[in-house]
Amino acid sequence: MRTPRMTQATQLVLDGFLRDEAAERHGYEIGAEAGLPSGTVHPILARLEAIGWLESRWEDIDESYEGRRARRYYRLTPDGLEKAPAALVGTRSRSSRVLRPKEAW
Repeated sequence: MRTPRMTQATQLVLDGFLRDEAAERHGYEIGAEAGLPSGTVHPILARLEAIGWLESRWEDIDESYEGRRARRYYRLTPDGLEKAPAALVGTRSRSSRVLRPKEAW
């Protein structure tokens, strides 16, 4: 498996997952926490899932009863838990810029 391109946005997404390694999160929640728009977050999630760092599932709800569409939830895989921290450390050691969500910029 390869390491994804560690853009600042990818770092923010992974950082959110690593803060609570067992949690499942949906795209909007991830984007809000990282301060990133949906159009940025979802391609990152797709790339991380394609390399095996994330896995996803659709929630099983009655959309008409809930009044909203079903959400796709993501969580780290064992491979992601192993490799993501090292990838973040490697990226941060090459950069002096502090990683922060968009709202803090």
